Amino acid sequence: MTIPRWSPFLAAALVSSLPSASPVHAQPAPSQAPARRPVAATDIYRLRTVRDPQLSPEGTWVAYTVSAIDSAKDRAESDIWMTSWDGAQTIRVTSTPESESSPRWSPDGRWLAFVSARQGGDGAQVWLLDRRGGEAQRITTIRDGVSDMAWSPDATRLALVASIRSDSAAADTSRPHPIVIDRYAFKRDREGYLTRAHDHLFLLDVTTRKVDTLTTGDADEDSPAWSPDGARLAFVRSPEPAPDSGANSDVWVMDARPGGRQVRLTDFPGPDAGPLAWSPDGKWIAFTRGDEPRWSAYQLEKLAVVPSDASGPARVLTAALDRPVSRPAFTADGSAVRVLVTDDRRVYLARARARDGTVEPVAQGRRAVLGYTVAAHDDGRVALLVATPERPAEVYALERDSLRALTHQNDSLFAVLQLGTTEDLVSRSADGTEVHGLVIRPAGVAPGMRSPLLLDIHGGPNGQDQYDFSLDRQWLAANGYAVLAVNYRGSSGRGQRFGRAIFADWGHFEVMDVLGAVDEAVKEGIADSARLGIGGWSYGGITTDYTIATTTRFKGAVAGAGAIDVLALYGTDQYVVQYDLELGTPWTSTPLYVRLSYPYLHADRIRTPTLFMGGALDFNVPITGSEQMYEALRRLGVPTQLVVYPGQWHGITRPSFVRDRMERRVAWFDRYVKGTGPAAPPPAP
Repeated sequence: MTIPRWSPFLAAALVSSLPSASPVHAQPAPSQAPARRPVAATDIYRLRTVRDPQLSPEGTWVAYTVSAIDSAKDRAESDIWMTSWDGAQTIRVTSTPESESSPRWSPDGRWLAFVSARQGGDGAQVWLLDRRGGEAQRITTIRDGVSDMAWSPDATRLALVASIRSDSAAADTSRPHPIVIDRYAFKRDREGYLTRAHDHLFLLDVTTRKVDTLTTGDADEDSPAWSPDGARLAFVRSPEPAPDSGANSDVWVMDARPGGRQVRLTDFPGPDAGPLAWSPDGKWIAFTRGDEPRWSAYQLEKLAVVPSDASGPARVLTAALDRPVSRPAFTADGSAVRVLVTDDRRVYLARARARDGTVEPVAQGRRAVLGYTVAAHDDGRVALLVATPERPAEVYALERDSLRALTHQNDSLFAVLQLGTTEDLVSRSADGTEVHGLVIRPAGVAPGMRSPLLLDIHGGPNGQDQYDFSLDRQWLAANGYAVLAVNYRGSSGRGQRFGRAIFADWGHFEVMDVLGAVDEAVKEGIADSARLGIGGWSYGGITTDYTIATTTRFKGAVAGAGAIDVLALYGTDQYVVQYDLELGTPWTSTPLYVRLSYPYLHADRIRTPTLFMGGALDFNVPITGSEQMYEALRRLGVPTQLVVYPGQWHGITRPSFVRDRMERRVAWFDRYVKGTGPAAPPPAP
């Protein structure tokens, strides 16, 4: 098959439409290197975020998205770009007031599909760009938009994922309707109160634009993946959680046609999840398997495979790895499955042998591989999305275990920034547990010079502080702080036992671990023990509350999106399933709920001036918890303040609010940790 190349005429037209700096990213000559400056909060408007690399089938181009903030519109906008495999040409493919995302090449190389909310409507639709030239064409008009898509091997059809409402109010949008709830788990952050809407699969004929429904019912389907012959679709089905059963999902397969026979391939009680990958011979489907529902907050995902014809049970390949894996994809010869492995501050690409699960790391280093893509017709061409502590994610070509940069979206910005240095830190907790973390030290700090220290605690808890770039932490370091990031027990990347250690025992080992890391930073001459601050968001905010209720050694704290009155959380946030399976119900486990709520119920132990923050619409950790903690400290005369961001969910996304949060944190720490900010307000009467 002859694969058409991108039209030279179209490429020239696209290049000519770019700003002069866009197609060529030359490094400045040493004699012309600009003076470097500290990171500023306004750099959020200059930073570009690269995501979702996709190699063309023949491997000559990589498409990806670039997001940047429009300060005038106070929002981020995303466009699709392309770079040639040799790195010689960079083309901006889209440039519209609306965002474009999810670029997907057709297997024959003719089309580049993407999703965008161009021309208005309620959701993003699928658009097609002909590789030979011409304008992009919208090919779907699904009411609430499309969230995912997958090309058939013959490039004639697209499997789509779209949310369909089945409640009676869906048809009438002329007026508001009461929200009628009959689900057990009835709310979710950003989605609000869940009505009768579910994600289902659809089949789109690219030529006729006809859309057929493939799945229906009171379950969600996602992660569609075509069999190599195009006859079947594998997908993941997730029924609604029920009391005492927890979240569950399984791998299914169906004939790729309306009314096609559907067969359930797995029956594990916990999550069997996507993305899914077929073996080249069509006999196996690879997926990731989590843990039983009671461990929902501490999942360690393993690589598994199952026969696509339902002839046998699933087989876990990486049971001995004791590290979470993600994004499986078979190699062209079917002998191995590529995965990403999260391992002690690193994320790396690996190959797991299909016959025995032996894991062979690829391109290890002090970095985080956030994604990868393989050329369909040249399995040896692999592109990685890679971040380091010094640089945000860019796309790299993988060549014999070494990396070659393909994109340079942030070169001009980082040519003028003076960054803090990121170092490893290993500490021992009071019970002897070894804990690993990172320290970002201010640029130019003299050897042996102690800095005021900010303990910045990650959320999750099932996540890790890794070799990735953080503008927030570099901003704190630019203001003279050493920033300590600790992978406390409960974090991922250190194995199952480490991750499960805090099960039904919150605020214990996490506090022990972060305090042990602070002690080590003081011991190593990094931190000034008289100037310590603490903060975090989500579970990081929760751990902040636990810590300041345990010790008075911190001079200032910023607790974001945190809450610790667990009795008040039950039924008001999105974690009722976790509470039931991990803690029990409040009426059967009242002493445990009370013990875990000690920062609020013993707020009179807190002496640390604390700033509380959160989104007004947060259903993940509702703002109620921050309001309670604020009122308690206000009543007790401890300096405090509450900042509520209107229209925001758990994650703050409005750029002006992101900047505001950055600047408020520094102002609070300057006042109470450094003692250099404005005078503190008088205590509450």
